[in-house]
Amino acid sequence: MLEKYPGKGGWTYAAIPEVLQDKSSPFGWVKVRGWIDNFEIKNYKLMPMGNGKLFLPVKAEIRKKIAKKEGDWVNIVLYADTNPIEIPGEFFDCLKTDPTAFEIFSSYTDGQKKEFIDWIYSAKNESTKVERIAETLNKLVKQQKLRDKKY
Repeated sequence: MLEKYPGKGGWTYAAIPEVLQDKSSPFGWVKVRGWIDNFEIKNYKLMPMGNGKLFLPVKAEIRKKIAKKEGDWVNIVLYADTNPIEIPGEFFDCLKTDPTAFEIFSSYTDGQKKEFIDWIYSAKNESTKVERIAETLNKLVKQQKLRDKKY
C-alpha cells in the first residue's frame, strides 16, 4: 500500500519490510529494478526508514502513470539490481586509449562511474560532450573524482 510521510513535501512510498539493509552500501541502500503495477523501474534504491526497515520511494511521475495515490494498493515486483554500469561506446573507446585512465576508472565505485557518465552525456551538444570526455580523462589520470576542485 502507498503511504506518505506526514507534513508538507512528505514522500509517498511503499514499505518493503522483506528486504534487509545492505550494510556495505551508503546508508544501507539496496539497488533494485522491477515493476510497480505496470510501470518498470530501473536503477532504483530502497531507502532506510530509520527503524531497520526499507521503503521504495514512489515519485509523482510513477503515481500518475499507474493512477495511484496514498492509501491505494500497488503490486510490486523487485529484483536485486546487480547489473554493472554500462559505459557508452565512444567513452569506452577513449578510456581504452589511456591505460592509466582506464585502470583508475575501473577502480571507482559504480556510483562514481555513473556520476562521470551522466555528466558527460548530459551535454546539450557534441562539442561539449567531447570537452567533458577530455576533462574526465584528465581528472582520471590525476586520480580526481568529478567534484574535486581544479588546481
